[in-house]
Amino acid sequence: MNDGAAADVLEDLLRPGLKAVFCGTQAGTQSARRRTYYAGRGNRFWPILHEIGLTPVRLAPEQYKTLLDYGIGATDVAKKTSGADSLLRRAHVDDQFATKIERYAPRFLAFNGKRAATLALKIHGPMLNYGKQDTVIGRTELFVLPSTSGAASGFWDARHWHDFAHHVERQA
Repeated sequence: MNDGAAADVLEDLLRPGLKAVFCGTQAGTQSARRRTYYAGRGNRFWPILHEIGLTPVRLAPEQYKTLLDYGIGATDVAKKTSGADSLLRRAHVDDQFATKIERYAPRFLAFNGKRAATLALKIHGPMLNYGKQDTVIGRTELFVLPSTSGAASGFWDARHWHDFAHHVERQA
């Protein structure tokens, strides 16, 4: 884990008016090394975005800034660390996360995995269900999706990603 001082491992890809923002836990080792989102071998993020129709072409991780052209953003709940999600300590979570989401106010925020959601929402109780959540951050509707990480392949279910895309396109 990189506990580097001031700089974020990956810059936020945020601006007002986005239809969807994807939020991971923290940059994985490969993502931190390549300075791009979802760069790990076996990560399904880029293929599933294209499969569900949120991008018209399959983007490579290094093209992540192109997401803004499609009304999509990206962030992580821990900005100053990288490595395996299982190693992340709650103390490293951005305590201004909710404020940042309220400021940019995307229509939807999709957590890429339950761990990101539980850390961002400060949930200590029972596990969240995948799909649309009953809570919001400001005006932003929240979804929890199965993690695209290769390390989480046992929990993969593309159906939830397709359901999310349906919500996004219906509201566009």
